[in-house]
Amino acid sequence: MQTSFETLQLRTELISGLALQNIVSPTPIQVLTYPAFLEGKDLMVESHTGSGKTLAFLLPLFEKIKINTPTNQAIILAPTHELAHQIHEQIKLLAKNSGIPVTSALLMGEVSIEKQIQKLKEKPQILVGSPGRILDLILKKKVSVPTLETILLDEADNLLESSQSATVKKLLHQISHPVQIAMFSASMTAKVKELAAPFLKEPIFLRTTEQTSLNPNLEHFYIKTELKEKFETLKKLLLATNTQKALIFVSQHTNTKVLVEKLKYHNFTVATISGKLSKEERKNALLQFKTGKVKLLLSSDLSARGLDVSHITHVFHYDLPLTPYDYLHRAGRSARNGEKGCSISILTPKDLGIIGLLGRTFKIKPSEVILVKGRIKNLETNHFIEPASSLPTPEVSSPAKKRNKYPKGYHSDTPNKKPKKTTTEINDFTSGTLADALRLIEEAGFDKWDE
Repeated sequence: MQTSFETLQLRTELISGLALQNIVSPTPIQVLTYPAFLEGKDLMVESHTGSGKTLAFLLPLFEKIKINTPTNQAIILAPTHELAHQIHEQIKLLAKNSGIPVTSALLMGEVSIEKQIQKLKEKPQILVGSPGRILDLILKKKVSVPTLETILLDEADNLLESSQSATVKKLLHQISHPVQIAMFSASMTAKVKELAAPFLKEPIFLRTTEQTSLNPNLEHFYIKTELKEKFETLKKLLLATNTQKALIFVSQHTNTKVLVEKLKYHNFTVATISGKLSKEERKNALLQFKTGKVKLLLSSDLSARGLDVSHITHVFHYDLPLTPYDYLHRAGRSARNGEKGCSISILTPKDLGIIGLLGRTFKIKPSEVILVKGRIKNLETNHFIEPASSLPTPEVSSPAKKRNKYPKGYHSDTPNKKPKKTTTEINDFTSGTLADALRLIEEAGFDKWDE
């Protein structure tokens, strides 16, 4: 198998541009995809998260784009704003570093459509965005459909199986002339192939392994706990791993506001991202996480699709994903670009079936761990797991600067004595932040949030 960009006959400008990103050799999926893409074949490409799928379609697309023709030539669809933004930024970076003047436009909802229409008047060659907004612009005849030559679906399984599927199908039906269609994902199930079939002509199916696989650089662990102890377990895991950059995934049923405030109370820096937040709020949260302003990003499954942040050492599943394939995408946010990573699931008794399901689906066997005196012990190997780095864990305020530990009227030498509820105390309690309230409740011994 070819192992260099030179043997792939990639343009010298692209090789130089990639070198500026410290990318000097292609990944297996890039090697497989590049020649098939340039042949103009319809493709279904499956490769584990972090394997370089974005460049797998951008590199041949840069070769295919007619640089001197200012027309809409390609559309790249993505299921989330975050993923669309990342693809757009990679296009701009590759164009800048290589000196190849490929132009692109980012087209998403929650942004002024009038500004996007103005941008389309410049005839960008690649259109990147959400299916809904791009379909809207096609129907308004602002996109030059007859000049399109390539349609790409990133995270195709999500686009075809989610609530966006009807929009994607309607968009594809708007294109009546022959175009190359390529679909990329970490999980191409039989259902996805069935849904994609009407839009593909004799597609080539490319994958680097015989079955859907997880990133081989990932380690998988689980820890058993009771429902009321979930937060305490998460806190201890965060301290024991000493992670400097981690994702914490929760379900839609978890009160993320309370969880965030409890983490902040325990001196962890954290931001949150979910579909309930505005585009700007999500953008700010990701920026804080990427730049290291916060070490933890609390997320729904929204960011399990395509989020590419360097040096994420750990993924914690505070709540389990709905399917094994959701686990695949979640865990794949770590161990990207050849780095090592760790995925830890916090399981209550009713969740233990997930271990067997992951084993049957991906042929893996997560190892059980326990906490011993602030360290994580692998019960399979009987060894302790070393912290992520030698950097210090979140600092605890010194006693001199720490807020008064007890509410007014509470005597520390009689901890079981219930404090008097004076008018002043009640006003202090209700006028503070949620973190203040949680601090007072927990320190008084009345913390019932997890029950």
